[in-house]
Amino acid sequence: METLVSAIANTFVFIVGACIGSFLNVVVYRIPAGLSLIHPPSRCPQCQHRLGKTENVPILGWLWLRGRCRWCKTAISPRYPIVEFVTGLLFLIVFWRFGYTIQTIGYAMFLSWLLSLSLIDLDTMTLPASLTKSGLLVGLAFQVIVGWHDGGNIAGIAQQLMLGIGGAVLGIWLLETIRIVGSLVLQQEAMGDGDSKLMATIGAWLGWKLVLVSSFLACASGAIIGGGAMLFGILGRKQAMPFGPFLALGGAIALFYGHEIVTSYINLLVIP
Repeated sequence: METLVSAIANTFVFIVGACIGSFLNVVVYRIPAGLSLIHPPSRCPQCQHRLGKTENVPILGWLWLRGRCRWCKTAISPRYPIVEFVTGLLFLIVFWRFGYTIQTIGYAMFLSWLLSLSLIDLDTMTLPASLTKSGLLVGLAFQVIVGWHDGGNIAGIAQQLMLGIGGAVLGIWLLETIRIVGSLVLQQEAMGDGDSKLMATIGAWLGWKLVLVSSFLACASGAIIGGGAMLFGILGRKQAMPFGPFLALGGAIALFYGHEIVTSYINLLVIP
């Protein structure tokens, strides 16, 4: 019986995640284009035909159509079902880690923000302020909810809120410092101001300790992958590279393993 309940719960979480992934596809396409997220409903970008109910089912709709519009036969990017699948998988991973808690709902939202911002940055080399600002505000609201849920008193709520505010301030300060120093060293703009706003969003959700871990992981992964891309001629020496996905990766790793990383680092510093 327990196995059946677990299977049903996992299936439900994945389906919810895939449905959110379908919405993220809309966000990633429409926000950079300045379009409404509500109207018009999902449609083929080529012939403008509105998708039917079966065509709009996450993952299965694309498979049912065999990757092509039913009416004009225009190819539909496989990124749509991939994003839906990845979002469903992320929701499952969060559920496996945090279980039936308020953190599961909050961190699933957090990863949804990170994924959508990463895809937009890859597509347009921008991080829309509407998403970074809303992500920051929702992150602070999440801290308030956690404080209320854990203790229900003003002191606990204030402590959690200050954790989020401190993380946001430290996040934007860290990235602004890196941007200024990097621009002086490289004699060109090292990164956009959207990156520091994204780091502030991550800090609002994770707090000041984990924002340090996130920034270190982001810089390390960006340096390794960027350096490798330049070494193999994929990226020019002064060619711009989106940094948002690396910040998102750092934030996601810090969410799941940040406390273990901090503990391991402190243990290394302790002299026996």
